[in-house]
Amino acid sequence: MRMFALKRRTFLTAAAVAVAGCGVRGAAPGYRVLSEVEVKALEEWCEALIPADQDGGATDARVVRFIDIQLTRKYRMLLPKYREAVAAFARYRGSKPGLRVEEVLASMEAGKCPHEFFTDGGKAAFEMVLGHAMQGFYGSPRHGGNREYVSWRMLGVPVSPVRGRQQYTIADGGKV
Repeated sequence: MRMFALKRRTFLTAAAVAVAGCGVRGAAPGYRVLSEVEVKALEEWCEALIPADQDGGATDARVVRFIDIQLTRKYRMLLPKYREAVAAFARYRGSKPGLRVEEVLASMEAGKCPHEFFTDGGKAAFEMVLGHAMQGFYGSPRHGGNREYVSWRMLGVPVSPVRGRQQYTIADGGKV
């Protein structure tokens, strides 16, 4: 007699997340779960969403690093969706030579990507990455993004010390 019926798809999803969480897939150096190819594609995607100008952009704030860390924590169950979305983004971009990242993202935002790449036109993937990129850019650096308070400095928000730690300046060795 069975105690519970575990569906094949549920088991495979859980197994994929567990394997990815262990870093077995071959994470890029300095990353926990994202491969080098995924990091490069996601950096390109996030930098198009939050480009650098006189202030730093997504790359400067290490938004992809934030997403990678959160994929081992809070977003753990989204890892298969991330892998799928990043792979589809890269395939769609590579399918048409000369296609700019901004054009791909505009199609995704409108939900108009071909169905062979995204079943919903890419809208859900676009919104997922946009939301997490914003969190990584504007959030507290203690979560892995917003390196050197890039977005806070841009907005003129005073840098607050990380809770539970004292801030020190390097120049004079004293407390801030």
